[in-house]
Amino acid sequence: MTGNSEIPWSPGTTGARRDHRFRDGADTPGFPLLPLTLRKSQRIVTMRKADNSIREKRAGTSRLALICAATPDVSPVARGGNSMPCEHGSFVRYRAGRLRRTMQLTSEFLATSRFLATGGFLTLALATSLWLGAAAQAQETQIIYPGSMAVTGFSGTIIPNFEEGLPPGVDPVDETFIDTTRATLRVFDVSRLGGPASGQLVFTPPPFEVTAGQIGQVFGITYDDGVRDGVPSGIPNLYAGATSLHGIRIVTSDEDADGRPERQRRGAAGATFMDGQFGTENGGGPGTIWKIDGITGQVSKFADIDTNSGPGVGDVSFDNIRRQFFASDLDTGLIHRIDANGAPVDTFDHGVAGRPAHGLAPLADDGSVMDIEGEVFDSEDPDSWGYTQDERRVWSVAYHGGRLYYSVGEKAEIWSVGVASDGSFADDPRWELTVKAGKDHAVTDIAFDISGFMYLAQRGSVENRYDYSQFADSGKGEVIRYWRENPDDQATESVWVEMPQEYAVGFPQDNRQSAGGLDLQYGYDAEGNLDASVCTDTLVKSGDKLRDNPALAEQLAGGGPLAVHGVQITPTALVKPANVPPFGSWFVDFDGYFEDLEVEGHVGDVEVWHPCEGRAGYYEQIPGGGYLPPFYPPYFPPPGGVPPCLDIEDVRYFCTPSGLEAELYLHDPAGFGGDSIKTLSRTPGVAVTSPLSHAPGAPHTIGITGHYPGETVDVGLCFYRQSDRDKGGYFPCCKMTVPLRTPTVSCER
Repeated sequence: MTGNSEIPWSPGTTGARRDHRFRDGADTPGFPLLPLTLRKSQRIVTMRKADNSIREKRAGTSRLALICAATPDVSPVARGGNSMPCEHGSFVRYRAGRLRRTMQLTSEFLATSRFLATGGFLTLALATSLWLGAAAQAQETQIIYPGSMAVTGFSGTIIPNFEEGLPPGVDPVDETFIDTTRATLRVFDVSRLGGPASGQLVFTPPPFEVTAGQIGQVFGITYDDGVRDGVPSGIPNLYAGATSLHGIRIVTSDEDADGRPERQRRGAAGATFMDGQFGTENGGGPGTIWKIDGITGQVSKFADIDTNSGPGVGDVSFDNIRRQFFASDLDTGLIHRIDANGAPVDTFDHGVAGRPAHGLAPLADDGSVMDIEGEVFDSEDPDSWGYTQDERRVWSVAYHGGRLYYSVGEKAEIWSVGVASDGSFADDPRWELTVKAGKDHAVTDIAFDISGFMYLAQRGSVENRYDYSQFADSGKGEVIRYWRENPDDQATESVWVEMPQEYAVGFPQDNRQSAGGLDLQYGYDAEGNLDASVCTDTLVKSGDKLRDNPALAEQLAGGGPLAVHGVQITPTALVKPANVPPFGSWFVDFDGYFEDLEVEGHVGDVEVWHPCEGRAGYYEQIPGGGYLPPFYPPYFPPPGGVPPCLDIEDVRYFCTPSGLEAELYLHDPAGFGGDSIKTLSRTPGVAVTSPLSHAPGAPHTIGITGHYPGETVDVGLCFYRQSDRDKGGYFPCCKMTVPLRTPTVSCER
């Protein structure tokens, strides 16, 4: 739901802006400010039991907060729609309530939530079953549905045993630790956004949450295909990789007997990672990939990159053809291939095997590691954290159309490497493009839509303020998209267009508030309701300070608080200069707290479960018989029962202005050496065309017209060498007939 646009919202509490930085030790009235995230106050809400009797539960919304010495006389509305009392000398504790909600009309709602505007106050009325334990509880129903949006972010902070007070002269920041009870991953229901996009904050049902105590801090996330014990379930699992992008914090044993370990800025003997950093309570470490069951919500350790010393996992991607995972290792620069059971299979080394493909000298890992006990380690200097060299550092990975695309370095380059039919890395790494953006920042997420666009999200340089306020240099990260040149411009080095299109992210000046995560989502109708019949019409991207622009404060006030760190939801068609400023978007806050305007880099990745089976963009392996060369026209195909000389590993469909196009990813197992194709339709009434030219290494594209959506079209292929054809007369040609199942969605609409 959206908030009532007629209610006057405010970005702060009183006149002074409050955030959770430690700022000169005091706020305007002179009360001490502590840079931490508070737990949730005990708050009574009524709950109706099955027999319609009423019982009480303690609940509250998830908040970032300040310790303060007095409760200001201000309404919950002025606080951004949620009330949070402050008590002098006490620690205010809230508990998070998680709502388990089904989207199916035939299912019973386990809980409902709504915001009621009453007497100028916005009251949160919850009727829900709350999870109060630290560990994830088993769900009676699934937690992931088509359109579910998973988001990662920093879990917040706490001063343990604060009720007992701090000794005189003790800096509160030194006693501030990761709050292990707060969420570092949330799964949001964004199926109903409450109305047309107008730049407003959207209030969603309470999300499913996974806490820092369970998995530590995570960034990159992906879904699998929901196959369980070999049977498709339609409910995927979610995977999340450990990260250093939300800072690195270390501690030593408690020396002052205050019940808290000692925070350390520099490496120290006996140092360990702070609780909540890497999910050590559940056996996790910096190379761990976690699995969250899409039905039960159960959390388990899926895989471990044992050699990772601390930099963490850059990104995770799922190959739904061969049911395997790829994960980038920020420590070594390797891309790890992991099977569906979490077992490591092999690796690809871009520095050694990739760079020479573009005329660059091979570069092996320098062997540096994160040594938190060594004097070189500095928690505020990422250069001391053991990252591999920038030129070989792989950030994001994304499987698409038979190839694994990946980003490298701060001056981001996009590369790809083929994935063979047996799932192994092919020996064909390829430089795709060097990102053209206003600033050189790492690309930490890559996504593709059904029209062939490649979307990239930048994240600012890694930082780690000791007071937890900043984890990235935000305000300069862009979200852009590229597409292939059609036809390929031989005068340019890349097969992609030279200049990308850019999206406006957030309301601050320049609209470049990307936090480094993005994905495609289904479309939305005019009222903001999810339309699963439209596959990838919406772009979701994570960002900081998304609704903060003093010059637009009056216009923005009706749409909710200004301090929004979370996700922006935008139709893919709205590239700049459209949607500047982005009033054509919806916004979702990660943690539901709106008084933390100055924090940076606290939001991470975002991924949407948007299966598109039977629609344009669905990958499938294509069966078909083939024949060894040489065979000559006019026979199509020629007789004979010989082994195939051509494999079609994958096909990708796209809707274009001229109709349906299919990209064919070919494998030449016989070493025939073909570089061109000729096509002929074997289905009456259907026309098939092939291009006159073909870029080396690119898929072969064919056009299909005159078919019914969903119809299987038989396409005859002639795979040949252009040099042979140029000689004139008959030429060797590897031939096969391929049945292509076309998407069930018409490209004419």
